Amino acid sequence: MEVKVLSSKLVKPAYSAGTDAPAADEYIPLSMFERVTYQMQMAIIYAFAPPAPTTAAIEKGLAAVLAQYRAFAGQLGAAPDGTPALLLNDRGARLVEAAVDADLVNLAPAKPTPELLRLHPDLEQELEEVVLLQLTRFRCGSLAVGFTSNHVVADGHATSNFLVAWGRATRGFELGAPPVYHHEGLFKPRSSPRVEHDHRNREYYLPSPSEKRHGHGEGVENIVIHKAHFTKDFIAGLRGKASESRGRPFSRFETILAHLWRTMARARGLNPDETSTIRLSVDGRHRLGLPAEYFGNLVLWAFPTATVGDLLDRPLKHAAQVIHDEVARVDGGYFRSFIDFASSGTVEREGLAPSAVLKDVLCPNVEVDSWLTFPFYDLDFGTGAPTYFMPSYFPTEGMLFLVPSYFGDGSVDAFVPVFQHDLQAFKECCYSMT
Repeated sequence: MEVKVLSSKLVKPAYSAGTDAPAADEYIPLSMFERVTYQMQMAIIYAFAPPAPTTAAIEKGLAAVLAQYRAFAGQLGAAPDGTPALLLNDRGARLVEAAVDADLVNLAPAKPTPELLRLHPDLEQELEEVVLLQLTRFRCGSLAVGFTSNHVVADGHATSNFLVAWGRATRGFELGAPPVYHHEGLFKPRSSPRVEHDHRNREYYLPSPSEKRHGHGEGVENIVIHKAHFTKDFIAGLRGKASESRGRPFSRFETILAHLWRTMARARGLNPDETSTIRLSVDGRHRLGLPAEYFGNLVLWAFPTATVGDLLDRPLKHAAQVIHDEVARVDGGYFRSFIDFASSGTVEREGLAPSAVLKDVLCPNVEVDSWLTFPFYDLDFGTGAPTYFMPSYFPTEGMLFLVPSYFGDGSVDAFVPVFQHDLQAFKECCYSMT
């Protein structure tokens, strides 16, 4: 796919007539949740069928929504006292226009491939903006929107709120409730701090002097991304099997993840005595009594763990119960324990580092990003919902993305990077309920 870049510009916030622009020296201090999350740029791809919205309309809506979501028009830097902060300097979001002299239907991949990297700005270069997006128009009139944002600034929940508001701004509607930002004192330790959980070995770890951190590159050529489509009926059958003789059925998410955990263990051919751990994001907004409009990162992780032998020899119900119980542990008390620990100075004294580190291979472990509850499909620029939506190309073995299917019938798409030599085994057991 040959993509021709036509232009690149910064889109700055457009404040309402008669409204003074806020001071450009304002900033948001990074919370302990921003400091412990992934240092990475997340990228997603939308496709819109013709007649696609005009670039002028999209740009106008972007400028309007950035006036309310100033965090996405700022830059990462430091507060006057030197602490890490998000500078609300209205630098703007970068907008790239591009074109492809071909029809989207002939090029659009059904799953993430390296081709998708051409549909959003290059993330390997040094980036000055928090948000970069690319509008790629195809000969048939279709439009691909490649949206990227820095994970340190916003988690998936906050990003999806922004995207919905962007669509509303483009259509000339009210944006809804404004974002609520972090401020000094919001996450204060308790008057009698109580560290009740082992945060040293969950959110943090002690790196060894010889440790090498690396991103994509090693072994990437042997990793392929498989898209598994689970129909509504298949999911219902899985839930029934997992929840048999259980008063309250497991959720759709718990059931699918339990199934994929077992499937990956089997496809990888792991030793029965080996231990496999899932890293699973848990939203802290309602656990800490904060509104859904809280903008930033408010995520910690649950770590369901089991031996491969237990995963494969015991029924699906066992894996689902392990996931359910571990997520339940990460409650409001857990989040407050983390705040107490992160505020205690222990991280600095002991030289601990965040455990959220990008790797190429997670085997025997798994990491999951679930977008099942995010309204990503609600992005509408005035010509209707997207025809499809998916994460960009991410060759990290063991990293799962769960996305609601564009069919809108309760079915789910799972994007699963696996080693090429494990792909056939994964396919053979992916749709089996045994």
